[in-house]
Amino acid sequence: MAETDAAADPDGRLAAIWAGLDVAPNGILVWGDDRRLLYVNDRFRKTCDLPASVGMTYDAFVSAMARSHECFLPCEPEEWEREEIADFGVEKQRDYLFATGAVMQVTHAPSRLGGMTVTFTDVTAIKRNETALQLAKEAAEATDEAKSRFLRAANHDLRQPLASLKILIYNCIREPIEEHRSDMLHAMGVAVSIMEDLLGALLQIGQLDAGRIQPRITSFQLSQLFERLDIQFRHQAEEKALRLKFVAPRGTIATDRALLERILSNFVANAIRFTEVGGVVVGCRREGKSLRIEVVDTGRGVRPEDRERVFDEFYRATEERRMQKSGLGLGLNIVKRLAELLEHPVRLRSELGKGSIFSVTVPLGNIWHSEAGREVEISEAVAGEFVGTPVILVEDDDILRETMTQLLRRWGIDVHAAADESEAIRLVEGGVTPQLIVADYNLKTRTGVDVVEGVRQAIGAATPAMIVTADAEPRVLEGIRAAGLPVLVKPVSPPRLRVLMHNLLFEPSLTKLSGR
Repeated sequence: MAETDAAADPDGRLAAIWAGLDVAPNGILVWGDDRRLLYVNDRFRKTCDLPASVGMTYDAFVSAMARSHECFLPCEPEEWEREEIADFGVEKQRDYLFATGAVMQVTHAPSRLGGMTVTFTDVTAIKRNETALQLAKEAAEATDEAKSRFLRAANHDLRQPLASLKILIYNCIREPIEEHRSDMLHAMGVAVSIMEDLLGALLQIGQLDAGRIQPRITSFQLSQLFERLDIQFRHQAEEKALRLKFVAPRGTIATDRALLERILSNFVANAIRFTEVGGVVVGCRREGKSLRIEVVDTGRGVRPEDRERVFDEFYRATEERRMQKSGLGLGLNIVKRLAELLEHPVRLRSELGKGSIFSVTVPLGNIWHSEAGREVEISEAVAGEFVGTPVILVEDDDILRETMTQLLRRWGIDVHAAADESEAIRLVEGGVTPQLIVADYNLKTRTGVDVVEGVRQAIGAATPAMIVTADAEPRVLEGIRAAGLPVLVKPVSPPRLRVLMHNLLFEPSLTKLSGR
């Protein structure tokens, strides 16, 4: 039981009251009207390492607390001591952080007889929750603000190439000179690529947020990926008079090919964007059972204050903002999140004014399991092999149906285009026997999967077929694959389309590999 004055309590009533207060969850001090301590409970002694004994004056207690270093005071000890002594009997409440890390809420409650009760309540958990909620609120507000800025920037970046595209189309229709039309078409392609990259980044951020991207680990030759990146970025580097060099090692690596290509393409794109003189080298270093792939540039480098944040979502470095460089701060965030998904370490080394080295470390693979050279060889060997091949194309969008028809006819394909299932069946009934069916997924009345089944029934054979779709939802893609059909996500890459068509027509065992 806590201390009390036995002489002042001959019948023990106060002792009974004090005993009841000893089990209270708060530390309790009771002061008399003479400013002397009448009672201190056990909870106070267990939770507060402060001197308190029955009979001591309030002034002495305050003075001891001010000099104890057991809690952090809101002002200088002398000033705090004067204020507390002067406020005896004044109702008030204040939180104090103690040296133990606990937060105590100290409440002064004056009594009717001129004394005062002081309670010490541990509110550590409450304060931590409040702090966590406040931090979460601030983070949410910061994210909302960042996303608002992002959407404004995305709107601007989409409208810019779209406006150019409209003008180019208008001028191209009326341009009589073939050479000028060719230049305009090239510019249109660039504008479309810009919009495609932005939409692709938005889609990938959304998929990462939803946890819908699942790695598909295979072993493959890194040289194949380097060749693709070289083709993708060679023109950009030449336009800035920069050297772009890829030094591919022998051997294989084991990772998700598509996701690694996304990581490296962001690294290379950034390196070219922020390098004005010199060049970019992509090479590798062996690290035990891993390979560190490095993208080295001779650009302006990254400031020390930006190095920790360049991988954050929507963040653009100081120099980038000042120079108003294009970009929404998504590329390196996608890199970071894809690398975390693959469990591949990503590093940045940079020296201001001299350049940067962005790297990702991947595990080595088994050469006997590698997909050595297959996609590149097929992509370059298809010229002429489709000539005369009858194909039924089902697409309900008039413009897409026409553009796909033109593309396939350039490859020598005998294209029979239909807007829906009934048109496709009429083609079959009219004598068309296709060797391949290409169907859009989101048709007006039926899905592409249903249409393929209907056309196959009309043909009377399980004709090879594929689905193209703008719906990249994993649920949709898995449903298509579950029906035994390979799928390509729009916008469809012509080289990827050719590879899948080759596999379906000539090497069906490779369909799953090329059409994932």
